[in-house]
Amino acid sequence: MHIEVTMKRRFILFLLILSLVSVKVEAQYNRTQFLFRGREALIDGKYSLAIEHFNILTRLDPTFYDGYYFRGIAKYNLGDFVGAKMDFDQAINLNPIHTQAYHYRAITLSRLGEYEKALDDLANAVDLRPGYVGLYYSRGVTYFVSQQFDKAVEDFNKFIKQVPDDPGAYLNRGASYLFLGDTLSAVRDYNTAIKLDRHDSEGYVRRSRIYAQQGKTNEAIADLNSALSIDSTNTLAYFNRGLLHFEANNIAQALEDMNSVLKEEPGNALTLYNRALIKAKIEDWSGSLADLDRVIDINPENVLALFNRAAIFLEMERYRDAIADYTRAIELYPDFAKAYMNRSYAKNKLGQYKSAREDYVTANKKVQEYMAKNASSENGVFSDTTKQYDNLIALDADFAKKDFNNELLQHREVNIKLKSLYKFVPTQQSISFMVDTERFKFPKLDSFIDSLPINMEFSAVKDFYSSFDEIKTVNSSVMEERDTYNLFAKAIVETSNRQFNTALVCYNEAIEKDSDNPFLYINRSALNADMIDFVSSMDNSVQVLSLEHTNTTKTVVRESVERNYDYSVAINDLKRAQELYPDFPYIYYNLANLYCLSSDLTSAITNYNKALELYSNIPEAYYNRGLVLIYLKDKEKGCIDLSKAGELGVSDAYSVIKKYCKNDELD
Repeated sequence: MHIEVTMKRRFILFLLILSLVSVKVEAQYNRTQFLFRGREALIDGKYSLAIEHFNILTRLDPTFYDGYYFRGIAKYNLGDFVGAKMDFDQAINLNPIHTQAYHYRAITLSRLGEYEKALDDLANAVDLRPGYVGLYYSRGVTYFVSQQFDKAVEDFNKFIKQVPDDPGAYLNRGASYLFLGDTLSAVRDYNTAIKLDRHDSEGYVRRSRIYAQQGKTNEAIADLNSALSIDSTNTLAYFNRGLLHFEANNIAQALEDMNSVLKEEPGNALTLYNRALIKAKIEDWSGSLADLDRVIDINPENVLALFNRAAIFLEMERYRDAIADYTRAIELYPDFAKAYMNRSYAKNKLGQYKSAREDYVTANKKVQEYMAKNASSENGVFSDTTKQYDNLIALDADFAKKDFNNELLQHREVNIKLKSLYKFVPTQQSISFMVDTERFKFPKLDSFIDSLPINMEFSAVKDFYSSFDEIKTVNSSVMEERDTYNLFAKAIVETSNRQFNTALVCYNEAIEKDSDNPFLYINRSALNADMIDFVSSMDNSVQVLSLEHTNTTKTVVRESVERNYDYSVAINDLKRAQELYPDFPYIYYNLANLYCLSSDLTSAITNYNKALELYSNIPEAYYNRGLVLIYLKDKEKGCIDLSKAGELGVSDAYSVIKKYCKNDELD
């Protein structure tokens, strides 16, 4: 069951304001400053920055419960519900009468699908502060998402009695009425919400869906027009208006609205799917195919996308490709009679008459079974040959959320590539690593950097080849002498100019002169790995970690060739560095990455563990280990790691968390 958009949006600011008012700040200057900065960032919606301030605050005073509480709020707003819950847990452990921590933990538990625990927390909060009316709002939301709609209405009634001018409460009560079948009351509440705040597009979008269900197309479109006049980036309004235009056979306008959604959200799978079907209606086969390819890239197990892409292939007389997609659809849903029937047709076209006959017989058998069972089984519907599988899909009017957070076709595109290897790279100013003074305490490392003729830093930067132009044109006299440090610096300059072979010669010569220097091996290893990645990118088969437990989906237009690359040379360099400097955690991090790329995930996990055992503040190690754990189906531990990575500053972690770390009920 999905929570409606206002249920996440309206009470957040309301609760946050109350929270900020209630904080008791002690007179310690540092703590006061970081608390103030963190709260200010929260109010401004700068959640990652807020987390940075609260991280420092919790280090300054690990017993200060509000540091964890506010950090939990920031994580919640970034979609990291697992991490938020852990912070609220800590706040409550430190202060068992922290009403707002119970309140917000309840909201978080609700988002995680743990409704009974959420209601227990709300009961504790009510016991602590019976007069805190905001608790009824949140409990109403929790009752709603746990499908206790009558109780939800009761709690929203209590809240509205005390706060009669909050439009969000009417929107949410209206949604509850809608589930109870009371459409009139729902419309009345939506009307009130619009009257209270005519500058909020949400009320118009909600009311338009009811009008659409009632067949009042003109009224529905008028409401969506009003919503878009208020918020021209409201993708849900464009999406719903596009569906209405399509139903009215206004194809050009329907496509225009779908295009508007994809301009704001290029990876929105549901919109891509619907646009593909609209294009198919006007026989734009190549455009339809391109959209369906992207949908299947995002969600390789979407049976409807596979089925309809196969139909496009039939139209294009690409029968082998059609057979491949029908076969995959049948693997996903063995009772899919229409897939058997259509595959039989494609096989006939290729002269595979015996196999085609077998598919035809199987299809009819599935249909007979379906009719006998009267579609009693969950998958039985796929045996219904009368059902259309090429209809546009609408977001369910009762579950729809703004920005498509819960797409029926699942998931937007998310970058799930591993964070890069740590290596020495040029920098424009002389710094010894990051701002966090606790990050590096390795005298060998500082001494090595201080000895280099150009400014360096040690980081996991992805690509510095096009940066730092002054480094590329550095006066050659700076590195005339071919000692270890100058050779090392020259190798980095050559790497920045993509002169990989020349750089490798420099590293080799430096290692001949100083074979006991671990940092030389680290960078030579990184160069060898980067050279492999460069070659693989030209082969169009860059190795990525696919969390769907499949390889990156191949396009059927031009199948990519799978090839395994040998990272043993790079791994051997790191093993030598490990012998020379066994306490340097980044060696193990780099080893873990290379083992991932070599498909040795067990060794990867072992080395990520060792890196974090030696130094527990490597954000990229948490991020990468989290990806590997989710890939290995250890979702709970993986999501905890991603939460920690986000806490330490890896912003990409939150997009992965939103895709993979929601409770199944919320997916």
